[in-house]
Amino acid sequence: MSDWLTAGEWVALWLSLKVAFWATLCSLPFGLLVGHALARWSFPGKGLLNALVLLPLILPPVVTGYLLLVTFGRNGVVGGWLYQVTGFTFAFQWMGAALAAAVMAFPLMVRAIRLSIEAVDRKIEDAAGTLGASPLRVWWTVTLPLALPGVLAGAVLAFAKAMGEFGATITFVASIPGQTQTVPTAIYEALQVPGGETAALRLVAVSVAVAVVAVLASEWLSLRVARRVRGA
Repeated sequence: MSDWLTAGEWVALWLSLKVAFWATLCSLPFGLLVGHALARWSFPGKGLLNALVLLPLILPPVVTGYLLLVTFGRNGVVGGWLYQVTGFTFAFQWMGAALAAAVMAFPLMVRAIRLSIEAVDRKIEDAAGTLGASPLRVWWTVTLPLALPGVLAGAVLAFAKAMGEFGATITFVASIPGQTQTVPTAIYEALQVPGGETAALRLVAVSVAVAVVAVLASEWLSLRVARRVRGA
């Protein structure tokens, strides 16, 4: 396969995998917190939080990318302060691509986690509480293990979404070969060049293969964890 893809295409594939991995890993703790809050807690503004979480699914990706740019860009509200204090900027860096991918994938992750936590029988949690377990211990030893199949499914869905993210990424960090050019943006660039259809087709095939592997891995992991939880 090393002879099938060009060096630039390998770089784009590796960058896509890195972006998707870090986007999923860094957003997972927040996904667990928000998913649990929406599933179990009652608080003012819960409906607003749910709407904000789902907003990236509703807005055009270009709009989300623009909002990221004006917020986290070098002259943005948060990005400008961050650049002045630390010299770090998300714009036109692979970390910015990871941020954009995480924002776009976050709703899918939260929804899967929320549904899995809602499916956990509260009587089991209450029983653990009556035996003296603290709320944190109940969550760690009861809720999380029982919800783990949904958590894994949400993480893999987020990873697959991050791998395919295009609109917000190209708006926020552009498409710089070797720095921010992921597989989707590389496909777009290839289609803008006469005769680039062959390169685009190769990258499309790679994207499909990675997506299929991710879905199969998600199903396998979910089934294995579910059997372990049931004691099979």
